[in-house]
Amino acid sequence: HKDMMPPAVKPEVLERLLTIVTELSVEGREGHPVGCLFVLGDIKEIKPFTRPLILNPFMGYKEEDRNILSPFMDETVKEYSSLDGAFIIRGDGVLESAGTLLHTPEYTVELPGGYGARHGAAAAISMATDCIAIVVSSSTGQVTLFRKGQFIPIIERGFNRTI
Repeated sequence: HKDMMPPAVKPEVLERLLTIVTELSVEGREGHPVGCLFVLGDIKEIKPFTRPLILNPFMGYKEEDRNILSPFMDETVKEYSSLDGAFIIRGDGVLESAGTLLHTPEYTVELPGGYGARHGAAAAISMATDCIAIVVSSSTGQVTLFRKGQFIPIIERGFNRTI
């Protein structure tokens, strides 16, 4: 339905991001579950609600070198997925930052049990801006997509541990 996609987001970028988060959900990082948050949308809208937690690992690189549509970015994104904070991705796929704190003070969200701070931040930013936020749960590997405060579980299974 037409409201599902923010106008600033290219469908192929969402598709690519879903592929990466699915891989993170299934594989984790080096065999361990990883929790992460991705915000995809119009950077001008999102930026006022962000603060860096660390130096931005994507700063200084050319846009084409940090676009999520580039197959070379998969490993980089997976490597940085263990950082606290969110990945901020422009609608055309350019990775703006990682290790980013989302700060949406006027949006409080009631979520069901099992959803933590990362899910709350995703829900809030999806209400504050015209974006899609995607969370990989660190405890279960579940992938949840947030749009306008509503959430849709994409992958509901637990993390596949190998012994």
